[in-house]
Amino acid sequence: MSNNNTDNFKVITVNIADSKDIHHFKTRNKNVKPDDFVIVNSLLGEEVGKVVKLFNEKFNCLRKVSLIPEILRVASDRDMDEFRRKGESERDAYSFCKMRIKDREIPIKLVRVVFIKNEKKAIFFFSSEGRIDFRDLVKDLAKKIKMRIEMKQIGIRDETKIIGGLGICGRQLCCKVFLSNIEPVTLQMAKKQNLSMNPIKISGQCGRLMCCLSYEDDFGGRILVEDKDELIGYDEELDAIESRKKQVKEVY
Repeated sequence: MSNNNTDNFKVITVNIADSKDIHHFKTRNKNVKPDDFVIVNSLLGEEVGKVVKLFNEKFNCLRKVSLIPEILRVASDRDMDEFRRKGESERDAYSFCKMRIKDREIPIKLVRVVFIKNEKKAIFFFSSEGRIDFRDLVKDLAKKIKMRIEMKQIGIRDETKIIGGLGICGRQLCCKVFLSNIEPVTLQMAKKQNLSMNPIKISGQCGRLMCCLSYEDDFGGRILVEDKDELIGYDEELDAIESRKKQVKEVY
């Protein structure tokens, strides 16, 4: 049942410009519409995103709707100019870092560069097979960029989460769209669901077991959600289970 707190909001889907992540937000601004640009808050500071969908009032009846983050504001021309220049700086830093990695023959793979302007910090996400001494590389970067440098090593799953892509289901990777915490997935989950043990069929783009194997672990079979809008990521646990009971069909 709606209340005064939720009636003042409408839920929107936003495509974050830099990362291409798609998340749900709420706003009090009744004039926000698809193709508008908005400023949202993330773990990496303020980011600009494009509104791709509006939800009707029925989503205001969702429990835990208060957990959906609110946009900061509609993007102004000044915001768009600042984020454009920030993106150019990040791309230049990425190219420079890759060049220095090659010149110094450092065995790491650079994944992404993010500037956090309000902290005057640049984060360089990279993956490698072991511990790397990159102190000389940090000196090169600090001298060039004039910001505090943070080198952040990530695993293969996190690398795929940042890069994104399409799964064998034809949809965006779960880790890219809505998984905030990547839980362990075991081969026993696939065996329990009577799936083929062919690595190609049960592995994701990261080369590890697909995260979705854990979704149906309690159901004993792979399922297909027909109404995607029923599960927007904020009505988990019992709500998700009830929706699945009504909206799924057996695939295997």
